[in-house]
Amino acid sequence: MEDKIKFEIEFTIQASPQLIYQYISTPSGLSEWFSDNVNSRGEFFTFIWDDSEEKAKLISKKTGERIKFRWVNDDNDQTSFFEIKIQVDEITKDVSLIITDFAEEDEVDEAKMLWENQISSLKQVLGSA
Repeated sequence: MEDKIKFEIEFTIQASPQLIYQYISTPSGLSEWFSDNVNSRGEFFTFIWDDSEEKAKLISKKTGERIKFRWVNDDNDQTSFFEIKIQVDEITKDVSLIITDFAEEDEVDEAKMLWENQISSLKQVLGSA
């Protein structure tokens, strides 16, 4: 298996970091924009889309700032994860979401488009679109 490529994308969002954190860190929040449904049992989250489901392990979080998951089927790949980080500019107070993810070399553009669609859904839910 070839190594996945790490990429980061940044999105500006007009909403409070506290509100955004609820949508990126809780099953009910994530199910409003990230997937059709989300269940959690301890550190394991199950993301459900139509007729497929993926399990992810919560590998770290910092309340109000970031959350990091590793897909369970990628467990043999310890470097691969996805992280959603809230960043506030100290001067302008602009709020950004920084997404860090990994994809196969030929799938990076597709993965970025998928995140753009997901974040667009999040903005609509937050009333920030």
